[in-house]
Parts: sequence; C-alpha cells; structure tokens
Amino acid sequence: MNRYEVLYAEAGRTWRRVLELPEGACVADLLARLRQECPDWPEAALAPAGLAVFGRAVEPGTPLRPGDRLELLRPLPTDPKQARRERAAQARR
Repeated sequence: MNRYEVLYAEAGRTWRRVLELPEGACVADLLARLRQECPDWPEAALAPAGLAVFGRAVEPGTPLRPGDRLELLRPLPTDPKQARRERAAQARR
C-alpha cells in the first residue's frame, strides 16, 4: 500500500487527509476513497472544480506515485483579469 495526501482549502480553513491505496492507483481511485472515508468534508471538496498534484493540473485518470499530494481545487470567486481591470479603473479616479 502507498500513502497519498489529499488537501482542500477554503478561506480560513484547510482539510488534510493521508490515505493508503494499492500500487497502480490513479487520481479517480483516490477521490473515491476520499468520498468513502471523509463524507464530512465540504461538498466542494468531494466534487472539485479541478485537480492538481503538487500544483500541476491533472485528470482523474492520471496515475499516482507514492507520496503524491492531491490538491482539490475550487473555482475562483472572481475572474483575476476582471478584478485587476476594476482596481486599475478605481486607481485612475
């Protein structure tokens, strides 16, 4: 069995869990195990907007390596480009 870390963060709170899966597991397998063992996690964590391993975007079928850290991503509350335009417009006033 190999160990994998799963992380999810919201403003002011972080969830972290280490799970074990057999050799050859993929991201989807880890998500399925997380849903089984952590039903009390936020809904957004159990159905993430995106997935990353050590900050690099991955798909559910991506194979995992021992010790990988799966990051469960949530959608951005605002578009960063639009927020920057709004700040620039306010600064010009």
